[in-house]
Amino acid sequence: MKLDEIKFDEKGLVVTVAQDYQSGQVLMVAYMNRESLEKTLETGRMTYWSRSRQCLWTKGETSGNFQYVKEFRVDCDGDALLFKVEQKGNACHTNHRSCFYRRYDGNRFSEEP
Repeated sequence: MKLDEIKFDEKGLVVTVAQDYQSGQVLMVAYMNRESLEKTLETGRMTYWSRSRQCLWTKGETSGNFQYVKEFRVDCDGDALLFKVEQKGNACHTNHRSCFYRRYDGNRFSEEP
C-alpha cells in the first residue's frame, strides 16, 4: 500500500488513533489530512488537523506533551490510521494520560485516575 491509497473522506480527513507503543493503551483519536500525515512522517512527531481551528497542530507544541512515532499502520480498508507512539506527559487536554478516562458501569460514567 502507498500513501496515495489512503482513503481520506470528503473533507480530506482520515481518522487517526494514537496508541501507547509499550502499554497498548489508546491515548486519543484525532484527524489527519494529507499535509499533517506527511509532516508526521517527515518529523517523527504527531501532527494532526484541527477541525475546530482549521489548521495543523503538532501535539505538544503548547503543552510540551509530545508524541513520537514508533510505528505506523493503516487498517484493511485504508480509511483509518493507527500510530503507536511514545507519549511524553499526558495525551488529553484535561490532564489525563488518555482521552478515554471515563468508564461506563451500566448506569453512569465514572472517572479513572
